[in-house]
Amino acid sequence: MANSSEKLRGADIFVRALKDEGVTHLFGYPGGAVLHIYDALYKQSAVEHILVRHEQGATHAADGYARATGRPGVVLVTSGPGMTNAVTGIATAYMDSIPLVVFSGQVPTHLIGNDAFQEVDAVGISRPCVKHNFLVKDVRDLATTIKKAFLIAMSGRPGPVLVDIPKDVTADMCEYEYPQHVEMRSYHPVIKGDSEQIKRAIKLLLSAKKPMVYTGGGVILGNASQELTTFTRSLGYPITNTLMGLGAYPATDKQFIGMLGMHGTYEANMAMHHCDVLIAIGARFDDRVTGDLEKFCPYAKIIHIDIDPASISKNVPVDVAIVGDVKNVLSEINQQLGAQTGSIDQAAIKQWWQQIREWQSMNCLRFDRKSDKIKPQFVIETLYELTGGDAYITSDVGQHQMWAAQFYKFDKPRRWINSGGLGTMGFGMPAALGVKVAFPEATVACITGEASLVMCIQELSTCLQYDLPIKIINLNNRYMGMVRQWQEFFYDKRYSHSYMEAIPDFVKLSESFGHTGMRIERAVDVKEALQQALAKKDKLVLMDFITDQTENVYPMIAAGKGQHEMHLSPERELA
Repeated sequence: MANSSEKLRGADIFVRALKDEGVTHLFGYPGGAVLHIYDALYKQSAVEHILVRHEQGATHAADGYARATGRPGVVLVTSGPGMTNAVTGIATAYMDSIPLVVFSGQVPTHLIGNDAFQEVDAVGISRPCVKHNFLVKDVRDLATTIKKAFLIAMSGRPGPVLVDIPKDVTADMCEYEYPQHVEMRSYHPVIKGDSEQIKRAIKLLLSAKKPMVYTGGGVILGNASQELTTFTRSLGYPITNTLMGLGAYPATDKQFIGMLGMHGTYEANMAMHHCDVLIAIGARFDDRVTGDLEKFCPYAKIIHIDIDPASISKNVPVDVAIVGDVKNVLSEINQQLGAQTGSIDQAAIKQWWQQIREWQSMNCLRFDRKSDKIKPQFVIETLYELTGGDAYITSDVGQHQMWAAQFYKFDKPRRWINSGGLGTMGFGMPAALGVKVAFPEATVACITGEASLVMCIQELSTCLQYDLPIKIINLNNRYMGMVRQWQEFFYDKRYSHSYMEAIPDFVKLSESFGHTGMRIERAVDVKEALQQALAKKDKLVLMDFITDQTENVYPMIAAGKGQHEMHLSPERELA
């Protein structure tokens, strides 16, 4: 244990525990229930507090920080509305298995249950969207509870953990003891994969004539990108990533055939549909990937590797299940594969690749490059070209998110930061500031739309206060773009409340927050505008690109359709 013979207030124990846990940044917003903690923060410099302008912004910023670094994001909010404002960000992290430790203030213990001022049942409210939560009622339990929270958030399948701390606990005193290790009787994540199941998986893989490697965010969370690359290249099989898995395998590699799913590439979805052996690694068979489950991979034997046993066969029955840490399991598979790859039917694999190249010739991501109007795809392509694919890219949710996934090629993990599971509008900009806090010298760009951007626009103030010169690419089509697209396809063009009739002047808005704003209306000006913005290393630049309102995201798998039933172009009617 890290011991101190002196007695400390709970607030000082809180700060000391964060320091001993290695926390360097804390995203938060003060209030009455946490004022003892803020007083303790004032007296130290080891943990830097980032003052956001809304508690949702705190959770998204910590989330972006966690996704980019692999370290837990840490949040501090007050009781009542402070905690409830944080719920959206907590749920966002929960859906994508992102490690957050969120500390919420609570009314004094003797008032809990009395409907006291700014009291809510934080444990009850958060229960459906956290990995675990705690209510600390005794200051002597505080340090150990904090240690448990970080352990739970980071181990096994990561996720957010809430620690609710009554105000009197932060005022009470006890000796400080921070444990180096904690044991929880009912919590023992499986780390090592079953060796017999691994042997079965290898045998099945080597027998494949039309194999597919399908990987998700678990590879990135498990820091297994190198092991995945070794595995995929040794086999010579095609690979696809989910939206959350982009960057786990280099997007510019010839074996990568694009993202799969609702807005995935034609070749990835067709290969999934026709494969005979599918290995799913750190992926959860989300509905946006599978389409109609009755039509999903009808010819395939399925291998599934995941650290969470509850994810296996939850949506899709599998033939070989391997529960364990993805990095450990892939390492063992790579070790056992060795010379066995010589038994692969290379003639069959060559024929399979020929079929895939034929599907690739469809050029499913084509768009009108001769238009005078700004095409959003062109903006992202140009951003990729100018940054060399080496930027950290955050996004909000909607059409712009899908275009970013399609047209920015991620060769490295932890460079693509977006809300996949919950689909949270307002995520992109605070997430970008969290990434910039972690990597102040890196290029960090938020790709957003005008509907998403205004949801957490107040965080422009946080960016000014802490000198976080992110670049914001606003693909402004004056619509809630994805809502409009669905209304066009499925509601006979009844655009009910998807048109944004009162849009701010984003240039003036940016300038009012102390930043630089740019408005770009012509396609010929796109590249120069991006060059100018990227050259302003010390300034946040908000670029308002006025894009073609009619542009839709293709390919698209409609609800109730299979992966092989894609809509590829505006001219074709939906199947």
